[in-house]
Parts: sequence; C-alpha cells; structure tokens
Amino acid sequence: MTDTTTDSLDEVRSDFIEKVGLIAQNEGLPRIAGRIFALLVFDGEVVSFSEITETLQVSRGSVSSATRLLEDRGLIKRVGKPGQRQDFFRLADNPYQNMLGAVATGLERAKDEIGETLQRVPEDRPEIRQRVQSYARFYDEMCRAVGQSIENLKTT
Repeated sequence: MTDTTTDSLDEVRSDFIEKVGLIAQNEGLPRIAGRIFALLVFDGEVVSFSEITETLQVSRGSVSSATRLLEDRGLIKRVGKPGQRQDFFRLADNPYQNMLGAVATGLERAKDEIGETLQRVPEDRPEIRQRVQSYARFYDEMCRAVGQSIENLKTT
C-alpha cells in the first residue's frame, strides 16, 4: 500500500466519522455517539476506551455517556480482555436491525396514539376523521415498511 492510498483512506475514515456524527446529531443523538459508532463500523475492530478518546480527541466523560447510550440501543457491545482493566468496545452483532427495531417501536407508539385520538373523534365529524385516518394509515405503512426492512436485514 502506498502512502497516497493510506493518506486518502485516513481522509475517507475521518470524513465518514464526522458525517455519521452529524447524522446522529440530526436524529437527536449526541454527535460523539455517532462518531464512536462510525469508528467501530469503519475500523471493524475491538477498540479500547482510551483509543476512542485519543482517536476522536474527546473527553472520557463524553465517551462514557455515549458508549452507554450506544450499548442501551444495541449498537455496540462492551467487551473485556483478560488482564486489562479498561473497557473495550465492538460493533454489536445486529446493529442495523437494532436501529430499525428502535424506529419500529417509535412508529408503533405514534400509531397507537393516533389510533386513540381517532377513537375519540365523533362520528358526525367525517372531515376530521378522514384526515386523522389518513395520518394513521401513514403510520401503518411506515410500520409495515420498517418491519419488512428488519426481515430483509435478517437474511443478509
């Protein structure tokens, strides 16, 4: 591998990490959580807590809270190494299915809330019922599509 290839791969890696950080931030997550996830996706290796702080140039506190969040969402896994006192992290076994599972849960919750409202709209207000039913159908379709995507990821 030439230096030019290495330099460009380092640049691609850095750019990917920053992009995923921004994606995470746009989805309401801390940017650092997205950056840690991207690091694990790109490198595909077990990474120590201290390697994360050094590589991403962030505080231990930020890494600690972000890794807990990513673990809770089933996106990364904490692992130990014999003789090592620090934590190590790797990508979870099914992170993308787990992501979609969280999306599905949110969609189901929204669908249920809209359904409850629909039950309370009087029958003599068909114009309101129609609009709320259309909104409920939107969530039905989203739930169906995400469910199908989860199934598709199981086969790949």
